[in-house]
Amino acid sequence: MDKTDIELLEKIAGLHSIPEGSFNIRKNGERLAGNSTSEIEIVPKTDKSGIDVIVKAGVVNKSVHIPVILTAGNFHDTAYNDFYIGEGADVTIVAGCGIHNPAKGTAEHDGIHTFHLSKNSRVKYVERHYARGNGESRQVFDPVTTVYLDEGAYLEMDTTQMGGVTYTERKTYAEVGNGAKLIVKEKLFTENEEKAISDFCVVLKGKNSSADIVSRSVARDKSVQEFRSDMRGENECFGHVECDGILLDGARIISTPKIDAASPDASLVHEAAVGKIAGEQLVKLMSLGLTETEAEEAVIKGFLN
Repeated sequence: MDKTDIELLEKIAGLHSIPEGSFNIRKNGERLAGNSTSEIEIVPKTDKSGIDVIVKAGVVNKSVHIPVILTAGNFHDTAYNDFYIGEGADVTIVAGCGIHNPAKGTAEHDGIHTFHLSKNSRVKYVERHYARGNGESRQVFDPVTTVYLDEGAYLEMDTTQMGGVTYTERKTYAEVGNGAKLIVKEKLFTENEEKAISDFCVVLKGKNSSADIVSRSVARDKSVQEFRSDMRGENECFGHVECDGILLDGARIISTPKIDAASPDASLVHEAAVGKIAGEQLVKLMSLGLTETEAEEAVIKGFLN
């Protein structure tokens, strides 16, 4: 790996070297390095680009890294990754993609991910997107995530877009079974003329199923963000969707909620708030010696953490 590869891997996955255990590092559409263990197997697909990550039943306190990096311009990479989590397993999956686009064209990565969580399994999924270009290039992410949670399963998705992404449209669909729970924590930052779309559809099928979707975002300059959510309760369940945004300069944030209670025992809540940084926050920080710009950046950092 060269210096650029190492910088991108550190940004998106916190890696400073090749990790231990099970991992798969993908670069410019090809497998750069990988490893499987007896507990977590990573199998390259034979019919299309991507991998199967198979976590054996009962495996706990283990992690797997599957980062992707792109360092070529005018390049479109699509990876189909399926995750099979065995009964009672408890693992952390660290993913994400970093793009360094030195060309004037478009560099794009689309991760098509499907999660199959067996009974009483638990997964924390961490995904970070980061990109940088030359001012004339485009960096694009269009991830699609599909989730199936069996009885008592738990999935926490922690997704972050850190900047430099010209365009992204993230689609997430989930079916939540009996006593299962889905947690999504989305953090999003856009600037210049970037555009970001988040589209969630969650179906609470099982009795005592639940979902908590929270999106925090900052839009500045002339960037545009759209947040769409469709939550359906088909049983005795609880669902909560929250969209909080900070708007700066000439940016725009659009939030479109939809909740569909198809059962009298469904309890569904949607909250949305978009506004500018409160003046008193800036004044307080500036009284401590920060400039207005420094105070603004401090508020944004705290809001997205």
